[in-house]
Amino acid sequence: MRFFDLRQKEVINVCTCTVLGCVSDMEFDPCTGHILAIIIPGPGKLCSFLGRDTEYVIPWRCITQIGTDIVLVEIK
Repeated sequence: MRFFDLRQKEVINVCTCTVLGCVSDMEFDPCTGHILAIIIPGPGKLCSFLGRDTEYVIPWRCITQIGTDIVLVEIK
């Protein structure tokens, strides 16, 4: 799977059944090339006009399944 394909999938937390957003970036280990985490932009400020304060950094081990349209994560 290419990163472009992963960016188009919605990320859903299975613990709270909430949509977190779409993948915007990934964190990886430059020595091994393994993916460490996916990064999702947090909620926007003031109707998303003024940017974003936070972002979700979800460790790779928290991803439970990657489907054709969504990525399921388990974050408590």
